[in-house]
Amino acid sequence: MKRGQKYRARPGVYAVLLRGSSLLLTFQQEPDAEYQLPGGGIDPGEHPIAALHREVYEETGYSISLRRRLGFYRRFAYMPDYDLWAEKICTIYLATPVLRKGPPLEKGHTAIWAPAAEGLDLLENHGDWEFLRQTLRGELGI
Repeated sequence: MKRGQKYRARPGVYAVLLRGSSLLLTFQQEPDAEYQLPGGGIDPGEHPIAALHREVYEETGYSISLRRRLGFYRRFAYMPDYDLWAEKICTIYLATPVLRKGPPLEKGHTAIWAPAAEGLDLLENHGDWEFLRQTLRGELGI
């Protein structure tokens, strides 16, 4: 958080996507190359669960089966695509990828399957990392 910077609330939904001991992530090429939990912003008037299904599909090409809400965290960030300083309110869910319907629709995103524990080495965002760590401990005993 930058002192003196005004932030606009930006609610979003993201998912820890486990299938057995495999994890589905999205790799976003720009503005900074990084691995992420799939998800994104909730559009005005959109239900959060509908937004989660839409965002995961756009970023990975997969449909999902929702298991449960894990919790939320706040992240302060500049979003260059929107020229916006945002207080991202990130709600995290646990879900299972069900069916690959095609490639990711969102430009610059690639769906990446990895061993679940490897996700802890790939995720740089502390909030995503912490939710993955807690989930792996509870779901897989890792």
